[in-house]
Order: sequence, then C-alpha cells, then structure tokens
Amino acid sequence: MKYPKFEGLILFENNDLIVVNKPAFLSSLDEREGGDINLLRLAKQYSDDAQICHRLDKETSGALIIAKNPEAYRFVSMQFEHRKVKKIYHAIINGTHVFENLTVDLPILNLGNKNVAISKQEGKKAETIFNSLQFFKHYTLVECSPITGRMHQIRIHLASQRACIAGDEMYGGKPVFLSEIKRGYRLGKEQEELPIMKRFALHAKQITFKISEDTEMTFDAPYPKDFATLLKLLEKFDA
Repeated sequence: MKYPKFEGLILFENNDLIVVNKPAFLSSLDEREGGDINLLRLAKQYSDDAQICHRLDKETSGALIIAKNPEAYRFVSMQFEHRKVKKIYHAIINGTHVFENLTVDLPILNLGNKNVAISKQEGKKAETIFNSLQFFKHYTLVECSPITGRMHQIRIHLASQRACIAGDEMYGGKPVFLSEIKRGYRLGKEQEELPIMKRFALHAKQITFKISEDTEMTFDAPYPKDFATLLKLLEKFDA
C-alpha cells in the first residue's frame, strides 16, 4: 500500500510535538507479524527522537500525537495517565440509534493477541460517552468520547449496545454495500460487489490536550476519503 509522505499527514507541529492525521491501514507501532512500514518509523525518519504518545487501531484513521523529544513524551503521557486528554471519535454504526449522552461503563479484559472481552469480574474500568449526530434509514453517525483508553474500547462498547460499527466484523458489524442503499443498483453477473468502506467506519476526529503548561489546544482531523464517501452516499441514498 502506498502512503503519503509524513509531511502530508501533519496537522500541527512545534519544537516538541507533532499531531498527525493517521491514515487507515498504517500501524502505529511495529507489529508482531512484521511489516516494514508503520507510523513510528515514518516519524523517526522525519524527527530522530520521535515517540508515539498513544495508539490507534491499524484500521482506525485520525488524530494522533507524536513527541519529538523525551521531555515532551513524558509531558503528554502524564496527561493521558491523569485522563486530561479529551478525545472525540466519529463512527458510522449499523441501525438507527438515539444516543443522548449515553454512558457505557463496562470493564474490559485484555485477553492478549489483540482480543478483548467485557468482564465485570476481571476487566479494567472502561467508560465511553455516546451521542448520535446524524440519522439515516439504516445507519447512524455517532460521536464517541472515551474517558478511559482501553484496547478496542469504543468498538466493544458499541457492540454491547447492539450498535456495532459498520464493517467491524470482529464485533458483529456488517459492511455497507451500495446495492443495499441505492434502489435499482445492480452489478453484472460476473462482478463481485465490494463494500463502500474496506474497513470499519471509525475515525479519531478530534483531540484536545496541553501543548505546554499554559496552552491547551484542540486539533481536528478531517475525514479520510473512504469515510467521507460513505457519509455522502448515505446522505444521498439512505436519508
């Protein structure tokens, strides 16, 4: 897969920090199964001492903070540790769901090998607030505000509400096909229809944190092409 130059991902940069809009299908860090390209390696080519301050799932796009030196890394890490970083994600979910400050407070247990489960006995505290932003006939655009930062937190918390993210087959989500929303849309006999988005529909839209002791800033990551296209098609054919 071809990725844009690192410079093209940058939303903000100063002497200590970089905020990027991570593309989907680019890992934040090295993966166990190998692979020669990830965001950390791209960042280190740009700035020698770069460190990733938090992770996004490989398929998730959006705002991500990178520190350019150890002091900045510690400064941002402490904000994450004390839950001072405000993150907002947007997700397109299967079905019509009216969420008005719905708080899902279900502990998550990390089972290893990128698997997690809800476990009230053994899980670690996990809390997410959900608000519906836009309704379609068969889908909903939802704002997700994670208070904690557990692996797959938004994905499994939505699944617990029977509101799975479109395309998130790991948690019961179904991909969106144009033939399901556009009347009269037909493919030729020999053609196989592909989903509109080839990943689950989750994007880290906004992040707010202190870039220095006395300056807090909010950074907004525009939707990538696949997410924007899916929304546009839902507005056109599933409104």
